[in-house]
Amino acid sequence: MARGKEKLQERAKKIKVLVLDVDGVLTDNCIYLDDAGVESKKFNILDGMGIWMAFRAGLEVALLSGRPSKATEHRARQLGIKYVHLGGIEKAKAYQELKTILGMEDSQIAYMGDDILDIPVLKQVGLPICVKNADLRAKKHAKLVTKTEGGKGAVREAVEFILKAKKRSPLEWVP
Repeated sequence: MARGKEKLQERAKKIKVLVLDVDGVLTDNCIYLDDAGVESKKFNILDGMGIWMAFRAGLEVALLSGRPSKATEHRARQLGIKYVHLGGIEKAKAYQELKTILGMEDSQIAYMGDDILDIPVLKQVGLPICVKNADLRAKKHAKLVTKTEGGKGAVREAVEFILKAKKRSPLEWVP
């Protein structure tokens, strides 16, 4: 096994919390507005299952987005995500607050982002992850870049990577 891959798996073994940006990570980076200006977003079921698998494996999942969104709040409730911070572009500050609430160290946290507002958090966490179609400036700070684009199952891919490093099979929970 390549030395770099060993180090990446060692980082992944320590992860207890997966923090996700929303737009461009959990969604396809599009915002849909109807004639009345009501916003909707498209979420991928594979990502929802990945979050479910993370919970089943004992990981905590949190959302950290620069945009307020009723659609995101609704999806977070559906998935059982307790820690949701929306509407603050100072993500590093929100990350510090979340870290304090959870009582975790940087090395125990993975963050998945896709754009320049994510860079301050990507630089702090134990496992910085970017989606395939992330901004190149953000990707420079990622230790793991998914093969899948945001909103198309990239979160599921990242969860499975973390579970594999922890020697947990995603099939453990299939009835």
